[in-house]
Amino acid sequence: MSVRLTVVLLAAILSPIPAAADTKIESVAIEGTIQGFNCISMGKTCPTGAEDPLIETERVFVLYTKKGSYYLVPNLDRAIMARHINELVRITGPAYKKFNSMQAEKLEVLKGGVWKTTWPIKGWAWAPGKEQDR
Repeated sequence: MSVRLTVVLLAAILSPIPAAADTKIESVAIEGTIQGFNCISMGKTCPTGAEDPLIETERVFVLYTKKGSYYLVPNLDRAIMARHINELVRITGPAYKKFNSMQAEKLEVLKGGVWKTTWPIKGWAWAPGKEQDR
């Protein structure tokens, strides 16, 4: 009886570990465009540009890939994401496929054939995973 109970308890304790381990990928760079989540969920590419008033109605922006998938990036402010609507961007950080999300460590925008880092800005008081240099 006690052996059976020990096995059941051990199985219950260890069973969540494999499920959590396969959800996170080490830091990856994913390229795509910034789109409004409402538009993506309706199958549309909108807003058409930074001047489009539809941007104000969007509360959540996502990284939309060429493969038709998207990633929520909860640690990037809405204003930062909106600034790069419909631009080709690359976001680097850990991705969680199970939740269609990622934690941004770096945001780059393709300008004139060159990737330019727009977040975090060097010299900011805080950058993800980094201690402030003094």
